[in-house]
Amino acid sequence: MTTKEKNLLDLAKLYLPGGSNGNNITMDIIIDRGLGSKVWDTNGNEYLDYSLGSGPMLLGHSHPEVVDAVSSQISKGTTYFGLNKHMIDLAEEIISAVPCAESVRFANSGSEATFFAMRAARAFTQKEKILKFEGGFHGMSDYALMSMMPNQLQDFPSPTPDCEGIPESIRNSVLVAPFNNTEITKQIIENQHNEIGAIIVEPIQRVIPPKLEFLKSLRKLATKYKIPLIFDEIVTGFRLDYGGAQTYYGITPDICTLGKALSGGFPIAAITGKKEIMEYFSIQNKSEKELVLQEGTMNGNPLSSIAALTTLKILKQKNTYANLKKNGTQLINSIKQKLIELEISAQVIGEFCFFDIIFQKEPIIDYRSMQNRNKNKTKQLNKLLLSKGIYKNHSKYYLSTAHSEKEIEKTIDAIQLSFQKI
Repeated sequence: MTTKEKNLLDLAKLYLPGGSNGNNITMDIIIDRGLGSKVWDTNGNEYLDYSLGSGPMLLGHSHPEVVDAVSSQISKGTTYFGLNKHMIDLAEEIISAVPCAESVRFANSGSEATFFAMRAARAFTQKEKILKFEGGFHGMSDYALMSMMPNQLQDFPSPTPDCEGIPESIRNSVLVAPFNNTEITKQIIENQHNEIGAIIVEPIQRVIPPKLEFLKSLRKLATKYKIPLIFDEIVTGFRLDYGGAQTYYGITPDICTLGKALSGGFPIAAITGKKEIMEYFSIQNKSEKELVLQEGTMNGNPLSSIAALTTLKILKQKNTYANLKKNGTQLINSIKQKLIELEISAQVIGEFCFFDIIFQKEPIIDYRSMQNRNKNKTKQLNKLLLSKGIYKNHSKYYLSTAHSEKEIEKTIDAIQLSFQKI
């Protein structure tokens, strides 16, 4: 570490809580720039990037078409707090791509989008409780931070607040079920359907793939009891497939939230779904008493909108997802082979475009089944990989379209050497 970088890190510790921009993120390098699949720190060290800004950079950093599109807009203004052509075109493209989408509202982050999706569903049903799944991540709202990462496990459906500052009253508004468990989830819904205003789920919970029958059962139960089913597709939207998890798994929710891969690296997210629910955002179609308030100074601003629109245009090109799946499958299969060869008790969990290496032998199907993992070995692996020029999220590998076969081979070599040291 150079004196320059040490001084910057010292300033970060002085001015930023914990010296970082997140509670569980260790900031020991300072990123200076990114291009394609790589980032460089302030010392000029090069890293293959599997963090991708925690997901948004599906096309890689500084994609020239996205840069050109945003540059063409900057001189015309960065935000208007009004309609702009790029926002409207983006909404049209989302509706054409996403099965559940009939109307769109924009926000700036995934946390906002999931919060407003739950609010719209409660307005539609006139019921207050939200059913979510233990370990599911839906942003940073009070509702989302109930049993997202609980240390004390409760009997279902009782929730646990994940941090201080959450009103005790929120406990009475959230029900919690185990992901991938159809039987317990069905029991909770059947017992309390008269109070449930929405069911919210990540189609892939963090990195845990769903049992298809579980998602099908959610759709069936939501339809039977007229409860809006919300797919939180902040991570999976436009990443698993152009239509997201909905087309990948063939199950259509009533509402979904989009972000990350949609954004091209700019702050934008979306709430979309059936018109009968989305109309609660419209003063033209609902009375003031019925209206769901949702607006923000930067919502749908032209810079973020044109970045997202250009990103989607590139993602629509032929073989984008086929090539991404090919490279991701190669990487995952190679990691699995190294684990077998070195007789390491670990497994790769996730899908071709985002996954993690979990140091645990037992099968993983939900939050509780992953509690025996060796977190120290994960930290050790991440540290070793960083020393070998592999930069990743603390709990996930994201793959971009910019990662080449040669770079994937380099990653596999780095992982093998790190496994040997562990």
